[in-house]
Amino acid sequence: MFSKNSTLLIIVLFISFYSFSQTIIEAKFGEPTYQELSMTTFDKDPGASGVVLYEKGDYSIELVRNYVMLVKKVHIKTKVIDASKFEHGTVDINLYLGKDNREKVTKIKAVTHNGKLQTYVKDDAYFNINKGPYLEIKRFTFPNIKDGSILEYEYTVTSPFLFNLDSWAFQSDIPTIYSEFISSIPANYIYNRSLYGNHTLEVNEARVLENCFSIPAASKSANCEISHYIMKDIPAFKEEDFMLAKSNYIARVDFELMTYYDFDGLKHKYSKTWKDVDKEFKNDKDMGRQLNYSSYFEDKIPQDILTTLNELEKAKKTYTFIQNHYNWNGNYGLWGNSRVKKAFENKSGSITEINLTLINALKAAGLDAKIILHSTRNNGLPNAKYPVIKDFNYTMVYLTIGENHFILDASDKEVPFNMVPFRALNIQGRVMDFKNGSFWEPIIPFNKNINYLNAQLSIDEGDMISGTVTEAHTGYRAIDKRKELKKQSQNEYISKKELSLQETVISNYSNENKGDLNQPLKEKYHIDFNPEIAGDKIYLFPYFLQDQFKENPFTLNQRNYLVEIGYPRTNTYILSLDLKGLYDIEQLPTNKKIQFAGDSGVCTVIYAFKNGKLNVRFSFKLNHFRFSPEDYQDLKDFFKQVVEIQTNEPIVLKKL
Repeated sequence: MFSKNSTLLIIVLFISFYSFSQTIIEAKFGEPTYQELSMTTFDKDPGASGVVLYEKGDYSIELVRNYVMLVKKVHIKTKVIDASKFEHGTVDINLYLGKDNREKVTKIKAVTHNGKLQTYVKDDAYFNINKGPYLEIKRFTFPNIKDGSILEYEYTVTSPFLFNLDSWAFQSDIPTIYSEFISSIPANYIYNRSLYGNHTLEVNEARVLENCFSIPAASKSANCEISHYIMKDIPAFKEEDFMLAKSNYIARVDFELMTYYDFDGLKHKYSKTWKDVDKEFKNDKDMGRQLNYSSYFEDKIPQDILTTLNELEKAKKTYTFIQNHYNWNGNYGLWGNSRVKKAFENKSGSITEINLTLINALKAAGLDAKIILHSTRNNGLPNAKYPVIKDFNYTMVYLTIGENHFILDASDKEVPFNMVPFRALNIQGRVMDFKNGSFWEPIIPFNKNINYLNAQLSIDEGDMISGTVTEAHTGYRAIDKRKELKKQSQNEYISKKELSLQETVISNYSNENKGDLNQPLKEKYHIDFNPEIAGDKIYLFPYFLQDQFKENPFTLNQRNYLVEIGYPRTNTYILSLDLKGLYDIEQLPTNKKIQFAGDSGVCTVIYAFKNGKLNVRFSFKLNHFRFSPEDYQDLKDFFKQVVEIQTNEPIVLKKL
């Protein structure tokens, strides 16, 4: 979506009567072909655990029992190649729930084919799972899955929610041989269609079917637009570290209901402008109306906060007060029943309740604060062209003091003032300014994220390397470290650290500023380390105190989506080893400087031996945090060289 290879394409529909006979594949439920049954590998992706042989979605707007309904028919057939790695044996069907109505599944059946043996999913093996006020899942698991099995299912969803035509994904994390989608929509329902991903449709056509839709008592019939999309030989979407939600990048077609014309010719708008959304949110009982409690919080906030003259200091104190008062209950709560007074009294709430409380508290302190509608990294990017409210799942706070703006989220006790939690580092959010109109605001990560390690060591006559290590962590690195320390005892933390470092015993551990979020988190401890000895030589891999950079996180041959690391980062590693006149240097790696894309990244390493002391200084900086697919190979090579330094360049010491 931010590069040539992942650009949002608008589908241009042409009226056509082209015959698809040589392109379309027909499949009858329960009758896999001999070729499908006998398949044992998939040559185009030999490592795939399975492959989608056939899938078809047929969505239409129909009259069902005198009600206009959206009818979704789905048929999917998947081949299991390696059952031990196959992860698609359980199927979830999402069902939207409204206040007075709901989507329903009918005509559902599922079967496992093992040669001629067919094992159907029993009626009592379909389960309904509630996922909140607006979502229910119909779930089932295929029985008797083996290497070579074919898993086949079909179902129909009947929906009163015409806006929920939603999307059809042509791509998943296993390869797909054939994917077909048909929509039959009366011409008086106008949908916006968008194609995502970088794979080409083999068929992208539309035709008009005249007088196909009518309702009782209407004097006219509507024509229908029949849209037909086919994609073939779609590779598996390969997920990798440092990415946003895969829904941003997989090949799919999305639908958004824009306008409906009734049979009397009256126009009804479904797609809203941001001006419409602003008005709705301002008056919503779970959002805008929850911002009218500033007078209530004037009595709840300590007076020393309210009387603070400096506005920035007052804001920081208010933030800390709300942050410490609440325990997040694990819910985002954007579309739930938010009640700030009740949540404050209970000292527990959703992220929305916590941040709505923060806005009220900031207003009580005389400060200007607004809601930010947002989407988390794993939820996908909101549509930037027009409001699609279901794209959002998160809220934060937009604070203005003079000419300065701050983004706050008080739901995480380890996140300092004006830092966005990692889960919410997702391009941009929508600031809901009810007076002047909402607007997009970039979400910028904190930029000083440092891991610093300094080891002052010496070797003794028993070849034991010992000494003192100090570490300092800032920014997101400090947040991660504080969370580690908080969720386990100090002994558990030390044991885990020893396990990751290997051959290292830690003692006399202490830390500073664990509770002061505005200061670097510091650690200090003593280590005893047994190096690798061969005869009269020691093979010392000098980065034994650092468990990062052991493997390259980038392994794909090609990546067609953003590398989204989240934030800039710096690692500094200093080691001084006094050889005590017991050893001399036989082999020392060469000094290096590796640069990536100008100033985007740099790694330097300097080795020196002077006055009987070995000194190593390793510095790694990644100044940018977002890289295009065109940068991928260079980024991959940069990390490959860094890993090579860390893992394959020993220092050789020879005993005197």
